[in-house]
Amino acid sequence: MFESLKKKFSRTSEKLEEELIEEAEAEDNLKEESGSRFSFFSFGRKKKEKETPEEDNLLPEADEDEEAAVEEVIEESAEEAVEEAPVEDEPKEEKKSRFWSRSKDNDEEEAPEEDEDEPAEEEPKEEKKSHFWSRSKDNDEEEAPEEDEDEPAEEEPKEEKKSHFWSRNKDKEEVSADGEASGGIFSFVREKTIQEKHVEDILFELEMELLQGDVAMEVATEVVESVKENLVGKKIKRSNDITEYTYYALRDAVQEIIDIPGKSMTEMLEEKKAQGEPLVVMFVGINGTGKTTTIGKLANYYLKMGYTPVIAASDTFRAGAIEQVTHHADNVGVKIIKHQKGSDPAAVAFDAVEHARAQGKELVLIDTAGRMQTNTNLMDEMKKIKRVSNPDLVIFVGDAITGNDATEQARKFNEAIDIDGVILTKADADSKGGASLSIGYVIKKPIMFLGVGQGYDDIMEYDSEWMLNQLFSDDDEIAEEA
Repeated sequence: MFESLKKKFSRTSEKLEEELIEEAEAEDNLKEESGSRFSFFSFGRKKKEKETPEEDNLLPEADEDEEAAVEEVIEESAEEAVEEAPVEDEPKEEKKSRFWSRSKDNDEEEAPEEDEDEPAEEEPKEEKKSHFWSRSKDNDEEEAPEEDEDEPAEEEPKEEKKSHFWSRNKDKEEVSADGEASGGIFSFVREKTIQEKHVEDILFELEMELLQGDVAMEVATEVVESVKENLVGKKIKRSNDITEYTYYALRDAVQEIIDIPGKSMTEMLEEKKAQGEPLVVMFVGINGTGKTTTIGKLANYYLKMGYTPVIAASDTFRAGAIEQVTHHADNVGVKIIKHQKGSDPAAVAFDAVEHARAQGKELVLIDTAGRMQTNTNLMDEMKKIKRVSNPDLVIFVGDAITGNDATEQARKFNEAIDIDGVILTKADADSKGGASLSIGYVIKKPIMFLGVGQGYDDIMEYDSEWMLNQLFSDDDEIAEEA
């Protein structure tokens, strides 16, 4: 998920590191020291690893009694072993004494034979060693330089590898599982300061790459300006410092973009339930984004949490739409309120709200006709549904894969009826991540849910911290843990 953005961010770090190291090399301000080079993603992983041991340390305290019991068993076993040990050792000692007594009883001629056996095993080694040196001595003077030339031949690749810094980074076999690369790190003889000239071209490339990844123009500009502000003026001593500063500059910039304040749908549902009123949610969007399927997923999601939803089939424009939403309602086992094709969609929404109040149901999910944001007549009809049903939330449903199109659609719907939040479908198939990064910032409304599959259970409440981890980690288990 979001692999494209991950690569863009890591390349920015690599390019800045390359720029500074090449400049330091020209200034004769570079040396290599022992240590491991960290990859771009290793900083996020190391933070996670530091938190894990603290949780693991709680386990031994809870099992002190069990450990004490195990130690007692070990001690008792050790004592029994000590008591039994002399009985087993006597034969060994007797065997040893018989060996030496046999040596003493033997005549003087047998003793040398015993002594000769031991050196006999060592003689081949000494002979081999002597042959080696004798062979070296016997060789003529022309062969000796050939031996000397072999050693520099092995060192030449090392010197070449040392001079070409990025050739080591491209060798993936040298990167360990924790994100560290072997071969040492570079440090600067004199401390370097990141200047605007170092980042200007690199951040321009980042901005272009973000735009190609369907990130909105204002979002790409904001990210680049924030990174520039955080990096310029930073003093660095080692190459790892460059990677670390770039990592956190990008992470902080993205965090500001995606962290849009707002209540979650579940929080609002609890508040309305405490008031004895249903939470009314109206869904809008164009055709083909998965709006009706998302309603089925949400009905299933809250049904499993103990709430009782009801669905309003307010898309009376198409007979197929009524059948589709009815199919989802039947599959998850919730009530649906529907009228005939061509009836007033606002009346269907009104009836659903009244049904929820009369039956004590906590959630009303209103499906509306998919329409383009440029269709004035249909947009006016949607405004009427909102006016009659008076929803607590108006949620735009967009397709994450469409990138900038989804962002532009959300902008138009927000201008027309003032939406309160966003649900992005097909987020699991979105490798670019442009819509997920941009849409909330552009309309200043939070993303509330993400569709992450085709099943009714494949939906999750949006969390900005989870999003950050997706963008700044190469750990595939993050999505599963969420």
